Amino acid sequence: MRVKHLHDWQLSIHQAMDLQRQLANQVSKNNKVSNPRYIAGVDISVYKTLGIARGAVVVLSYPELRVVESQVVEGKVDFPYVPGLLSFRELPITLAACERLNITPDLVLVDGQGIAHPRRFGLASHLGLFLDIPTIGCAKSRLCGSHEDPGLEPGSYAEISHADEVIGVALRTRYSVKPVYVSIGHKVDLQTAVHWVLMCCHHYRLPEPTRLAHLAAGGHQVGEKDLVASGVNH
Repeated sequence: MRVKHLHDWQLSIHQAMDLQRQLANQVSKNNKVSNPRYIAGVDISVYKTLGIARGAVVVLSYPELRVVESQVVEGKVDFPYVPGLLSFRELPITLAACERLNITPDLVLVDGQGIAHPRRFGLASHLGLFLDIPTIGCAKSRLCGSHEDPGLEPGSYAEISHADEVIGVALRTRYSVKPVYVSIGHKVDLQTAVHWVLMCCHHYRLPEPTRLAHLAAGGHQVGEKDLVASGVNH
């Protein structure tokens, strides 16, 4: 899979924040998703004591939601843990996994924020610019903003607001379980993002692409085509 080169990774914390503000202007909120054949999920596991991480991308066919390809890459973590700057810590390894894909997905779901971010440029938006394909942020927790409680029924949601702007939704994917936090990543609008998260949820709180990517990043096999590359360092 082709990955664009947007910038280098050797940045200070202040430089990273400035870059987020600049790149946020390039994020598209116009929907480019239509009849996706392949939907991917990405996630990463960081082993703090070892200073390494394992990044995974899992591609599923749609509507079957069957694994057709999986790539897992291990590498060194160079950027410190700073809330709001996780993409600078996690993306190099995630992109290394994406580069190994033989199948280019039509849509990527990310276990992280999109524009539901203080500078409107979370992991899903950052990844979307690198891949130049639609991405959706589907996080397990809220980074910023506030919302009312969504209804208990699956599909119920409440808008997340921050600085007088709607930046995402708290979406109930299963009856009476904790919501997930959905936001625009890149090349998608919010209603479309909600739709595809719900369409990818089968029996679990999390959508299948990111749920399986989480398992793969944790060392579990998710399909016959798992390919693990060790020692990759960006």
